Amino acid sequence: MNFQKLSDMIIKGDNKGAEQWTRTALDAGTAPKDIIDKGLVPGMDVVGRRFKSNEYHMPEVLIAARAMKASMNLVRPLIAGTDVQPVGRVVIGTVQGDLHDIGKNLVAMMLEGAGFEVHDLGVDVSPQAFVEAAESHRANLVGLSALLTTTMPMMRNVIEAFEQAELRAGVKILIGGAPVTQAYADQITADGYAPDGASAVDVAKSLVAPRRRPRRR
Repeated sequence: MNFQKLSDMIIKGDNKGAEQWTRTALDAGTAPKDIIDKGLVPGMDVVGRRFKSNEYHMPEVLIAARAMKASMNLVRPLIAGTDVQPVGRVVIGTVQGDLHDIGKNLVAMMLEGAGFEVHDLGVDVSPQAFVEAAESHRANLVGLSALLTTTMPMMRNVIEAFEQAELRAGVKILIGGAPVTQAYADQITADGYAPDGASAVDVAKSLVAPRRRPRRR
């Protein structure tokens, strides 16, 4: 199969084309993991780079992400229950008191396109709901979004909830949203901060990457 063709469809935001290509590939016996690793991930990587360089803006990224999702919707059920390991397991949501979801939705789609297993909790998510979801899905990364300065303090509450549940050591917490900054992430002891969807993928990968042990001399 020509995986570059699928990547190009993702980059162009060809929703129907990506879905049809994926159906044809699956019917021909193509491994679902190959579709993700060789088609979807490279395509979304290009989209992310173009977004960072201001060649693409939010509308183009959303269109590309929807094309990716059209393909992923066919592939995901075939991967469930197999021994295929995701890059990481993510629980993501907009914090309690905040109903904004466009940025969060974009990050969720881009993470999924990068090979993460994503569990989107939606908006107005309580600290306890984040903890319970992370535990039940065995997540190693939690993404918190806030678009209001008045709801930013809830991010600290989520981190404290993980500490109280004695789960903080096993979970990395990534935060983002229009009013959020790296300084605020440092202040509340979050593990990472991302200003946009493309950056979120890079930061998420770095947070869940296995730590290499230094060589003994």
